[in-house]
Amino acid sequence: MENDSQQQFQEWLGKAQSTSSVLTNAPMEGLAATLDRDVTTFSAGDTLPPLWHWLYFLETSKQSELAEDGHPQRGDFLPPIPLPRRMWAGSRINFIRPLLVGDSIERESTIKSIKLKQGRSGSLGFVCVAHELSDSSGPVLQEEHDIVYRDMPTGKTSAQPPLKADEDHDFARTVIPDPTLLFRYSALTFNAHRIHYDRAYAKDVESYDGLVVHGPLLATFLLELFTDTYPDATLSAFSFKALKPVFDTDPFQVCGTKPDNSGNAKLWIADSAGNLCMEARAELISAP
Repeated sequence: MENDSQQQFQEWLGKAQSTSSVLTNAPMEGLAATLDRDVTTFSAGDTLPPLWHWLYFLETSKQSELAEDGHPQRGDFLPPIPLPRRMWAGSRINFIRPLLVGDSIERESTIKSIKLKQGRSGSLGFVCVAHELSDSSGPVLQEEHDIVYRDMPTGKTSAQPPLKADEDHDFARTVIPDPTLLFRYSALTFNAHRIHYDRAYAKDVESYDGLVVHGPLLATFLLELFTDTYPDATLSAFSFKALKPVFDTDPFQVCGTKPDNSGNAKLWIADSAGNLCMEARAELISAP
């Protein structure tokens, strides 16, 4: 079944999509306010903080084109993998040149890989989409975005026990999530996935313990803490991997270590029980 399904989606490999966006200041001001930044205004020519490019190139599907979970119906750009749960599992990003407020940016997206497998908790599908952002002078940012599709939990399979987060960190911040935070980030990124704002759907349909904190929002918290701690550091790359959902029901910890001699810093998210929920690495061009 796995091989047959894998073959079914081969026609999506290499599929490309081009979009463009002007990096206006309004979404940035909205995110700055949502993150409780002291400075919430931006002007043309200002540099976008890392990962804030996710405020742009938004998927604006019609209301009639949405599936039950709030995502656009599958089978257009992304393959129609018939598994109900969909999550942003991770990304690997190379920062080539700064993105500036007011720039007009083209994004070329290509489906790089599609993998189907059986896991301990059921069927799994993995799709990797490569994005390249360019201005009139050439590429400014490259990203690989991992999407995971899962079965609904049945209670008949045992998930792998969560990993414990490292308690030895050089800097940390506690975040208290709530529905307002999640709603504002969903609105800023035009993300209608119901697990982030519809508690009844998240718990009763997808069997989560509460509203799910967005993976890219967690990653943004990680780099916000890092750049606040090392404001003079210049990032060359960033990667993260989501390991366990974070819910709005409890505070979570954003943690990190100082850069090593190679300019690499370890970052992670731990929930209130000390479980490792996201691991990440920041790579620097210049050490702070």
